[in-house]
Amino acid sequence: MSEHLVVGGPTLEELKKIGMNTGLDDLAVTGVEPIVDARQAIEERKARGLHAGMTFTYGNAERATDPSQLFEGARSVLVGIRRYQPPSAMAQQTRQAAHNQRSRAVGSVAAYVSSDEYGLLREGLEAIAAHLETFGAHAEVVMDDNRLADRAVASKSGLGWLGRNTMLIHPQLGSWTVLGSVVTDAVIREDSLRVVDECGACSRCSVECPTGAIDNFGVLDANRCLAWLLQAKGIFPRHHRIALGNRLYGCDDCQVVCPKNEEPQPVAITAPQRESDVDLVELLDSSDEKLMAKYGHWYIPRRRPEYLRRNALVVLGNVGNPSDPEVDRVIEASLDSPSPLVRSHAIWAACRLGKTDLVETRSSDSLLRDDPDGWVASELAAWKISPALDIQ
Repeated sequence: MSEHLVVGGPTLEELKKIGMNTGLDDLAVTGVEPIVDARQAIEERKARGLHAGMTFTYGNAERATDPSQLFEGARSVLVGIRRYQPPSAMAQQTRQAAHNQRSRAVGSVAAYVSSDEYGLLREGLEAIAAHLETFGAHAEVVMDDNRLADRAVASKSGLGWLGRNTMLIHPQLGSWTVLGSVVTDAVIREDSLRVVDECGACSRCSVECPTGAIDNFGVLDANRCLAWLLQAKGIFPRHHRIALGNRLYGCDDCQVVCPKNEEPQPVAITAPQRESDVDLVELLDSSDEKLMAKYGHWYIPRRRPEYLRRNALVVLGNVGNPSDPEVDRVIEASLDSPSPLVRSHAIWAACRLGKTDLVETRSSDSLLRDDPDGWVASELAAWKISPALDIQ
């Protein structure tokens, strides 16, 4: 592809206005040179096992940190950022009050998926790409894509710095943001300004992380990160289940405590709203088809609804009302599930709520059937439960 010089083409300021009129809050540009420090960090953390089986940018660190590999002739990366509304203290108080007044348990959802932020982010990026194409440039939108380490390229562009909480922190917008890029063969003049790391000696995110997943140097151990564990395959680690609390999808703690997020910021264009609280009984009652139709925009391991049920059962064990017959009913139904993943977490939920009788009255054949990984057997052993014997 030929190189499109900026002479006669759009400037960064022109593109920024287009983006901000269609959903973005800021825009910066950088070149396509490899981001060597980001690649080294990814490779080092993977070697230490801190990725916890996560693939995404860990799958191919060289590609993810080299924007020039996105397509032949790529010259510039325009990085867009969109701020979303954080969970307000009032909303959290209202949530707790509602929980105290009703028997039905609810799970909380991270702020970034409580509204369709990626939809507006994409609109802004596509508007920029379309404008570039009117000048004969090739432009490709890349967002939430393992081909590009978005926070690393955003930091390189000068949009912000990589905070100790591992998030990109924008000087004015904070870290309640989503990121995406437009890669183009047009040469857009870079802004020489770079943002200084302002975390300093602050360690609130490290101290307040419920599982200690962030060390004092801002290195995340995904083996402890609740947001990742909710998206990981296999069982939810037993030693982190109580710490999960009411979190059904995502965890906002390291952003809530960040002092750079204390100042309220307006949202220029409000995204369509989604649920911020999910009724756990209703979720567990739903068919697989209904679950995927409703929550398919979440990252669900292997696109298998049993992982939604797994997470819901852990949260139910933490916040469910033991005197609610509906809780008993959905746990019993989960104990009869054909999925050993669901059955094993139903055992935990029942025992956590003091409902061991729901497990003990079931036959061993019923509970232990089709348990190739030993998840059900392991959960029974952990609670020292011997299921009822089958009498022929």
